[in-house]
Amino acid sequence: MRLGFIGLGIMGRPMALNLRRAGHTLWVHGRRPVTMDVLTEAGAQPCGSAAEVAANAEIIFIMVSDTPDVEHVVTGENGLLLRLKPGQAVVDMSTISPAATRRIAQQLETRGVEMLDAPVSGGEVGAINATLSIMVGGKAKTFERVRPLFEAMGKNIVHVGDHGAGQVAKACNQIVVSLTIEGVSEALTFARRNGVDASKVREALMGGSAGSKILEMHGKRILDNDFKPGFTVKLHQKDLRIVIEDAHKLGIGLPGAALVAQHLNALMGSGDGELDSAAIVKVVERMSGKSVK
Repeated sequence: MRLGFIGLGIMGRPMALNLRRAGHTLWVHGRRPVTMDVLTEAGAQPCGSAAEVAANAEIIFIMVSDTPDVEHVVTGENGLLLRLKPGQAVVDMSTISPAATRRIAQQLETRGVEMLDAPVSGGEVGAINATLSIMVGGKAKTFERVRPLFEAMGKNIVHVGDHGAGQVAKACNQIVVSLTIEGVSEALTFARRNGVDASKVREALMGGSAGSKILEMHGKRILDNDFKPGFTVKLHQKDLRIVIEDAHKLGIGLPGAALVAQHLNALMGSGDGELDSAAIVKVVERMSGKSVK
């Protein structure tokens, strides 16, 4: 199948590679030309713009950072709309505003182009190993058309509902993840301040009801003081901003998410935006009068 992929960062590059390894012809575009090198070596065709991708591909995947980035890819100068034709499909795997997703889907529909919002969870490791969880919004018929391609990138693939439903599911994911990182950070800080071996506490908790992937992965990062990013503070802050903005529009209270959003803001303010979001522990430790060791 003739596919396009736009956005070749820490997540997009391995996802695109997995599509190429599945045998699909691939046209790619990255904001920085160097990001296309690995894909070109794998046989993909580099493109100078999103419009050039649209001129060649049947189904186009987008994996960029934020809502304005997706809007620029679709409607900006040399964007997809310049060359899209009826029958093509756009699959946005970024994490962006549900409202913006619905608006973009409507714009594309007037051109006879289908859209799916399909944000992912699983981080860089999941992208590399093609084990991502993919949450999909859009028409069921379009989902079935694209499902085999999703299967080249992920394992847990769920059609959640209509346009925007995938983004809502991803927002829910980020609420749970962020609050669990906060809980793990507080628990391990509590253990340390009590003079107890936090690694042994984590080992004990892993065998009970507190056990989770977050305790396993982020807990290990916290213990090792290793914040090399699998998912950066900067991106997590952006995701919770979307959550808080949508909660404001809906008139619902999310006090836990709001608290962690402030901790992520603090990390951004201290210059830690490129660290893994497990660095939330640094804020918890500072509030306790003790830095991470």
